[in-house]
Order: sequence, then structure tokens, then C-alpha cells
Amino acid sequence: MKKTAMKLGAMKREQDPITFLTAYDYPSARMAEEAGIDAILVGDSLGNVVLGYDSTIPVTLDDMVYHTRAVARGAGATMIVADMPFLTYHTGASDTLRHAARLMQEGGAQAVKLEGGAEIADEVAACTRAGIPVLGHIGLTPQSVHQLGGYRVQGKSKAAIDRLVADAQALEEAGAFGIVIELMTDEAAKAVTAAVAIPTIGIGAGRHCDGQVLVYHDILQYASPYRAKKFVKTYADLGATIRTAIGEYVADVKSRAFPAEVHSFQGGETPAAGPSALYGSVGEKRE
Repeated sequence: MKKTAMKLGAMKREQDPITFLTAYDYPSARMAEEAGIDAILVGDSLGNVVLGYDSTIPVTLDDMVYHTRAVARGAGATMIVADMPFLTYHTGASDTLRHAARLMQEGGAQAVKLEGGAEIADEVAACTRAGIPVLGHIGLTPQSVHQLGGYRVQGKSKAAIDRLVADAQALEEAGAFGIVIELMTDEAAKAVTAAVAIPTIGIGAGRHCDGQVLVYHDILQYASPYRAKKFVKTYADLGATIRTAIGEYVADVKSRAFPAEVHSFQGGETPAAGPSALYGSVGEKRE
């Protein structure tokens, strides 16, 4: 059964850790759902890992709608949260509502994620009043990376922790159903998690969060070159596997080992009708 914002809240109360993973297209979403993920985040991190940008700032709302729609086709039984990209909010409740509505109506998301704390509480409240579930995001907020002076760990002092707690409480009061807390000290994450009744979803925020989220490409080393991150545990090296496979294909074509007779159609052979019979669909098992 698809998780909802209310079910994620119940998971916190029951101390059942919540699993989030990013996905950006149909096959990644489908495989995440098949693996049993609780919720999928269509992150604006797609700017870095899919579109080749050096930050999330160039990602547009059209980009997010396009990728969210593909994820929704692949994971129809999983809760999907879509990122609001740079400057599609922070500009007033009217803009925020209009842009969030596109992610839900056109993209098929069940919720949206906004970066920021007390300063965006009014926009979060406007969304929740309109029936749009909101996941907050505090700590390291990539859309504000230039203002923050780079990718720095947050919550290193008591004053910084107090500000993070105040931001989390403001988001909860505004109606957010949960909060992503990113690149934060253990002490800060523990304080934030204890201060709110809604789930905290950590990324680089240690062991005291109610759940975790990581980037699909990071846990699979699906990148070239792959840059290791302290807060990431990788579970496979797909980058190496893909490069090796493509290299073997190149070698086979160059040596004329591929295509072999088994890969060729003969004069008396009648292939099954239709393109899916010849090529298959992304999620279809083929012989």
C-alpha cells in the first residue's frame, strides 16, 4: 500500500525507520519500488547527476515536471515527493501554489519539498491549506549554497543548533509533514529530531534521524568519475560494470564477433508483430 504523509508520521511514532531514495526516471523509480523503498524523492539533484550541471540552481520547473512524470509512471504504488526548484518559491504564496500545483497535476507527485526554515513558513502554510503536502528541508540547502559559502556541515555551535531547531519547529507549525535535514552534526540532528513530532529524514545527518535519504547514483556509484562522500554507503559499483560492458560491446563490433548468427533474422523467420515484441518495453522481461 502506498505510503502517505500520515503514514510516515505514524512510522516516526512507531520508531520504524523511513527509507527515501531519489529517482529521476521510469527504470530507477520502478526498481526502487520493487526493492521496497518507502518513498521516492525526485530531487533537483538531477541537475548534478543527470543533466551535468555543477549545482542544482539551473534546474527548471519544466525539468522537474518532466522527470517527476517519468518517475510516477514507474512507481505507481510509492509516495513521490518532488523538489521545488530554485526561485519557484520564496517569491510569495501565489507563485509557490502555482508551481507546486504543476508538480502535482502535471508531474503526478503526491507532495513537494521546499528548502528553508522560518522564512518560508508562510508559503508552506499556504500549500498545506490548499491540500498540498510539504516536506521541509533545512541544514545544508543546496539551492542556497552560494549564500552558505559552500557545502559546509551545519550545526557546529549551540547557537547554530538553536536556529535549526527553531526552523524545524516553524516548518512543523506551518503544516509540513516532515523535514529533510542535510549535512548536519549528530548533535544538531538529534536536537532537531527530538524537537518536532514530524519525521526527520537525514542525508549526511547521522544516526538520530527518523529516516534516511540518499541519491540513487551515489549508492550505486553510477557516475564517472565517482567522488566518494563520507556520509554515503555504496552498495554496488555500476559505473565500473557499465563501462566494462560497453567496452566489450565496442570490442565485439570491432572484431565482428557481434552480431553473430544467433542475433540475425533468417529468410523464413517471421518475427512477432509490433515494436514491443522486437525491442521490448523498459520494464518488460524478454527471453
